This record gives sequence, C-alpha cells and structure tokens, in this order.
Amino acid sequence: MTLLNTTLKWLLMRRMPRIEAVMKRPGEVQQGIFTHLIRKGRATEWGRSHHYDSIRSVRDYQERVPISSYEDLYPYIERVMRGEQKLLWPSTIHWFSKSSGTTNARSKFIPVSQEALDECHFKGGKDLMALFVANRPETRVFEGKGLSIGGSLHDNPHSRQGFAGDVSAVVMKNLPSWAQYIRTPPIDVALMSKWEDKIDRMAEITARENVTSILGVPTWTLVLLEKVLGITGKRNILEVWPNFEVFIHGAVAFQPYRDLFSHQIFPSSGISYLETYNASEGFFAIQDDLSRVGEMLVMLDYGIFYEFVPVEEADNPHPKALTIGEVELNKNYALVISTNAGLWRYRVGDTVRFTSLNPYRLKVSGRTKHFINAFGEEVIVENAETAITKACEVTGARVSDYTAGPVYINNDTHGRHEWIIEFSSEPDHFDTFCAILDQTLRQVNSDYDAKRYNDMVLQPPLVHAVPRGTFYEWMKTRGKLGGQHKVPRLSNDRQYLDDLLDRMATHS
Repeated sequence: MTLLNTTLKWLLMRRMPRIEAVMKRPGEVQQGIFTHLIRKGRATEWGRSHHYDSIRSVRDYQERVPISSYEDLYPYIERVMRGEQKLLWPSTIHWFSKSSGTTNARSKFIPVSQEALDECHFKGGKDLMALFVANRPETRVFEGKGLSIGGSLHDNPHSRQGFAGDVSAVVMKNLPSWAQYIRTPPIDVALMSKWEDKIDRMAEITARENVTSILGVPTWTLVLLEKVLGITGKRNILEVWPNFEVFIHGAVAFQPYRDLFSHQIFPSSGISYLETYNASEGFFAIQDDLSRVGEMLVMLDYGIFYEFVPVEEADNPHPKALTIGEVELNKNYALVISTNAGLWRYRVGDTVRFTSLNPYRLKVSGRTKHFINAFGEEVIVENAETAITKACEVTGARVSDYTAGPVYINNDTHGRHEWIIEFSSEPDHFDTFCAILDQTLRQVNSDYDAKRYNDMVLQPPLVHAVPRGTFYEWMKTRGKLGGQHKVPRLSNDRQYLDDLLDRMATHS
C-alpha cells in the first residue's frame, strides 16, 4: 500500500469525530449556522432591507423574510454579476454556478462565495471520501486516480470580472494542487466547453490510466464509459481499470441504472456505489452507510440553514416551514435553504423524504415541478423510479433514459400517461414490462390506483421504446449535453413528449 494512500486515509479519518458530533446534536448545530448567517447578512443590502439587525429567532426570520424563488433573487444576483458587492453576502463574489435546470429555459446563475467553496463544496468532497473510507477501511482508492466528469466554465456574461459555469467546473477550477494531483483528466480537458470533443479526449486519456473512482452523473458517465470501451475493445470497465473501487453518483436517481452498472459496466460485487446530494446551490447530503441504498445523511454544518415545507403547502404563498427538529418520517417536503453565499430562504425545487431522524437521513423524492397530476393522480419522480426499477427486475430490462407526461382527455382520447423509454437492454416481454410499470405505480400511489380503477379516468400507460442514442441526440439539439443537464423525468404537460415524438417522426 502506497504512502499517499495511507496518509490520505489517516487524514480523512480525522474528520469522522466532527461528523459524528454533528449527528448527535443536529439542532444545536443548525441554530449555530442560523445565528452566523443572520449576523453576516446584516452587512448586506438584502439584510438591511429585511431588518436583519432585529432578528432574534428563527420565527422572527420566517415572519420577516419570505420564501424566495430564483426570480425573486435574480435582480440582486444580476447586480452582483455586474460587479456590485455586499448585496446578498458580505464577502466578494466572482464565481457563479450556472444551472439551466429542466423546467426553465433560462439559465440560472447561483453566486458562489469563498465561504461556500471552503465550508460547503470542498468540505463535502472531503467528507464523502472520509465516509467511504469509514465504510471500506481496507480501500486502496488513493493508489489510483479519481475521474471527475464535470461541466465547463465561461466568462461572466455581465462583466469582465469573474466566471460562470457548472458547479462541478467551478469546484474543479478552485481545487488545491494536492487534489488536482489525484484526479483525472487534466483540468484543461475537464473544463473543455465542447462536450463531445471533451468526452473523446477524456476517454483517450483515462483509458490509459489507473482509475480507481469516478464522480459523476450516471447518464453522462455511461456515455464516457462506452467511449472508453470502444477505444479499448474491452467487454467491461473492470478489464480497463482492474483496480476500480467506487462510483460516486448524484443529480439523478441511481436505482434504474444500478443493474446496468453492477452487471455490465462493473460486473463485480466488490464495487461500491456512494450517493451524494449536491447542487448548484450547495452540498446537502452524503450516503454515510453503503448498505442504506438511496439514503443520505444530511450534512448540517456546511453553512446552510435548512427549512422544510410540507408539499401540500408548497403552493401556499405563506407556507408553514419546519426546521430540522420538526420534520417527520416518510413525509414529502419541499427544500428551502439559506446559505453562506447569500441565498435567503431559497426554494431549491427538490422534494425530500426523511427515512431516519436519528441521525437525519433523507431521500430525494422528486422535483416540485416534476410530477404528473393532470387527473389528480399526483405521480412523483420517486413513484416513477420505483415502477421502472420493478419492471426492469421482472423482465430483465435495463433502462438508460426515459420521460413521461399526460395524454389529455378529449372527444376521441381517454386520459392516460405516455412514456418514452430508451433501453440499454430490451425487456424479455415488452407487454409485461408495461403491465408491471402500471401495476407498481398502482401499488405505490393510491391516487394513481384510484384513477386507474376500471379504466374510468386513466387507461393503461402508453409506452414507446426508442432506439439507443435517442435521448442523447435530443439533448444535443437542445444544447443540453453534459454538466448539470438532466433529462426531465416527469412533466405535467406535453412539452417534452411532443418534442421527442416529433423528432422520432421526422427521423423515422
């Protein structure tokens, strides 16, 4: 075992007492974060306009500061991008993470302070490796390279100062030299702006290296790994990287991809899969126990104060927001954050569900705008992922991408859901796949089941299987390859369905 591997493991394990202490006193930690943020916010234009100097409690804060959308904060963010400072946060901000999302065509620019880099993003990166080492103390992961699949950086569109880009690119660009040494590919390749050129270069470089870990979004990771296999002519990635140990994933639900990775890409029970919950706005949670699939420990000391709005109140202009000590198990909440980069009571757009309260662990259950509720069925992303996974298990299928939306009732058409699915491995029986998909949705969602009763409101789903590469080419035409871009899973309208179906008709 190399000295570097031994040294890094020793340093990382020194982080565990702090992580364990936070787990034991979550309320106290969050109160400390809240107090710090309010004190810092007093020196900003936002803080003065919302009278932060007289805020003494969380209740004061909730009464004085409304929950914000990106549109609410954008006038301040644009001014910061044009060079003004101390508007939302007192320290100088020159970095902005760019997130196009999947429900809004306009790019979002999230300010990234030095505090957010140091106390949130970098801290999260070190902690996720500390937790991996705690789960796998025999690991030799630092004897090889960590492959990072990130986005790209661009000049600030509003000023000659600063940069904007995917949060992964912002973080990579600011990594210390020791962290650059243990990752691959070189930073100039990792930050290339042309996605397809970058993937080609990454595949050429990494195919010759001793890669022991990957950090990336499952969908884009698959694209890269297929390129590596094409270059090397190998049957699976372990033939290319025999010392590979762990795939660290996030951004999209991993369950539909798990079988594909564990049986075709990394066909070994010795490979670990570690999930993270980080976004342009911050680093929120890490899987602390590899046996708890999909469950992540909320990281409460990263300079973020958390609030949770019950989903049934999400559309209320003044919803009741709960602190970490007030949440309940197995209820869906919209996530609201206040951060050390000046996002104040900001609605992230995700919904989460707590699976444990001691310590606080959660699952990402969906997006507040990613659902189908055209007929009162209230199908969320978590329901869809569960149904897809079950249908794959029964029929031997593997899904690489999908999207779904409603078919509206009219004089000639009954209501139903329509799915477009791209398989990496076709189901043994397509009709059985569709039936299991529908059956599982009925089992996990009582509202959907009620609407499906005797086909009175909803008929069985209409499912289209599309050729491999369909979603990649669709995302390419939309200018959304790589980085933080994700295929929209569910939509309450037909925007994505009709666009894809029109494309399929044009190319048939």
